[in-house]
Formats: sequence, C-alpha cells, structure tokens
Amino acid sequence: MSKVVALSGGIGSGKSSVLKILVELGATPIDADAIVHELQAPGAPMLGEMAKAFGDHILNPDGSLDRKAVADIVFNDEEARAKLGVIVHGPVIAEMLRRAREGVERGDALVVLDIPLYFEGAKRGQGAATATQYDAAICVWVPVQTQVERTIARDGCSEEEARARIAAQLPIDEKREMADHVIDNSGDEANTRKQVEALYELLTAED
Repeated sequence: MSKVVALSGGIGSGKSSVLKILVELGATPIDADAIVHELQAPGAPMLGEMAKAFGDHILNPDGSLDRKAVADIVFNDEEARAKLGVIVHGPVIAEMLRRAREGVERGDALVVLDIPLYFEGAKRGQGAATATQYDAAICVWVPVQTQVERTIARDGCSEEEARARIAAQLPIDEKREMADHVIDNSGDEANTRKQVEALYELLTAED
C-alpha cells in the first residue's frame, strides 16, 4: 500500500541529502520549491497576486519574479512573510497533493513531499486541512550550531547572516517535537544512510 509522507527540516540540516537517499531506495519525490517556481511563472495567477500584495517592483522587466526583491521584503517582516504564505501555501500544497495522489494511483511504495516550511505551515494551521492526507511527517535534524556552520559553508555568508536566516524559521528542536519520525543528520553519511534505510523499510512495510 502506498504511503505519502512530508519531509522537512531546517536550513543547513541536510534535507536534500536525506531525500536523495530515499529516492535511491525507491521513493517518489515531489519538490515544493520546483512547484513554487512553476506556479510563479510569468502570467501565472499567483504572480499577479504577489505583485498586487507587494508592488510591481517585485517583477523583472521580462515579467518574471525578482526573488531577491521578494526576499528583501519578507525576510525581516513577519507580517509580509505571513501574507506571502497565504498566497503561496494553499495552491502549492494542493498541487503537491494532486501529484501525490497520482503516485498512489500508480502504486508507488512511498511518495515523499519535500516541503521546506512544512512545520511552519502546520503550526499556523495551514496544514490542518490536509494533515490526514499524510501518513507521517519526517524532520531532518541537526544541532543549531551545525546549521550555522553548514549554512556559512554552503552560502558563503557571515555567522550573523546564517543565524538570522535560521531564526526566521521555526526552531529546529520544535520541528523535531512535531515530527512523527526524526533523522539525526549530525553524524557522518553512513550513519544518516543507516537511519534512512531503516525508516524506508518501516514506512514501506505491509500493514
């Protein structure tokens, strides 16, 4: 029987690495960020809503979205960030779940919805309507200091910038408490793979 799970974590937690292992094991991935880009393409209704909410200056001359302009607006403004979430979250989750249903109908063993801000949405109640459509929520966890170090290494930013980005998300320890399953990605790759393989076996076992 097919299972549908949400995969999330925090900045620098290594969620992409965990997803890669799950895919290698046979999981079907559905990428929230990729869907966001599709729904924010020039001429798409969502892009029009965003321009109405934040101003036409968030659009490039060719009509595409200037993502940096949006980031500059919402990064330090909680109200603007919440407004963006209202515009984006519902349509993206709806499309992800539509694709997940297709995977279930195909008989895919495990469909993994890669949702960077899954726990943030769940806490705000935006995930409540669809919670029953997930069999489990997985959190990829590392200590905050590891998040900082990995974010600096990946993005070439300062420690202050890394900590600010991390602080803009729900604390990773809180996400861990909300999750049905936790992958501790603070060790080496072999340790992470062992955990992911065990979880994949658990999730795909016959009921």
